[in-house]
Amino acid sequence: MVEPCARVQHVARSIHPNWIWRRARAALETEHNQSVRPMSILKPFGTELSVAVFGAGGGIGGALVDVLQSETSVERIYALSHNELEGLGKKSTGIEFDMLDEASIVKAAAVISKDGPLHLAIVATGFLHNNTVGPEKRMKDLGGDNMEHLFRINTVGPAIIAKHILPLFAKDRQSLFAALSARVGSISDNKLGGWHSYRASKAALNMVIRTLSIEMAYRNPRSICVALHPGTVDTQLSGPFQGNLSFQKVFTPDHSATRLLEVVAGLTPKSTGGFFAWDGQQIPY
Repeated sequence: MVEPCARVQHVARSIHPNWIWRRARAALETEHNQSVRPMSILKPFGTELSVAVFGAGGGIGGALVDVLQSETSVERIYALSHNELEGLGKKSTGIEFDMLDEASIVKAAAVISKDGPLHLAIVATGFLHNNTVGPEKRMKDLGGDNMEHLFRINTVGPAIIAKHILPLFAKDRQSLFAALSARVGSISDNKLGGWHSYRASKAALNMVIRTLSIEMAYRNPRSICVALHPGTVDTQLSGPFQGNLSFQKVFTPDHSATRLLEVVAGLTPKSTGGFFAWDGQQIPY
């Protein structure tokens, strides 16, 4: 995901008196999950899978790459990030890309296509705030530049990625394209208001996914296109907004990544076009 500046990181930590405990808990949970994790979460998709994770430099994206690394059914992982990634596993190939530059996405897709068909692609990018602008609380906080920036990253970017990645999908077996959305992007679930630009950009992303799913059902009947809600995850994106949440309501990236892949494994082409939470429940648009 797009990372906030050091100032925002400092603010996020300052409102978390138990920040160090959360880091320790995340490390323990990662170790525990690695010891009890099933041999293959993605077994329904077959073997020798090629998987692409866009936003692998973010909290959830990085955790997805780590979990996929231990999957026996996964042969290749393309870890795509705005910056060069270090410490990738043997299965992973790092690819730098800029989601605001379509030429960059075209170049990344060309690299992926050289190794054959793609079976899964997950877009784990997203933007909520930076050091100067946060989510709007009232309509008077709305600004055109900020709203346009959120739409560029949260809606346009994933749509352009899909444009160049979906044609690479295998047609001889089940394949999946997923983008991380957010429950606050559900129009029917909006009871609190606020966060205008973020809500709107995620609602628009949901519409993009729904529309892609209809076209892909004709072009590639075994494909699945879905939006996923990862829950509230302990990352820099959500950091400043966790203050009133209990530990049980804030997931570590590893936990969220594992649950999302478990949800993905339970989907079929009949699920295409849906919006699913980390617990498998379908969220109304």
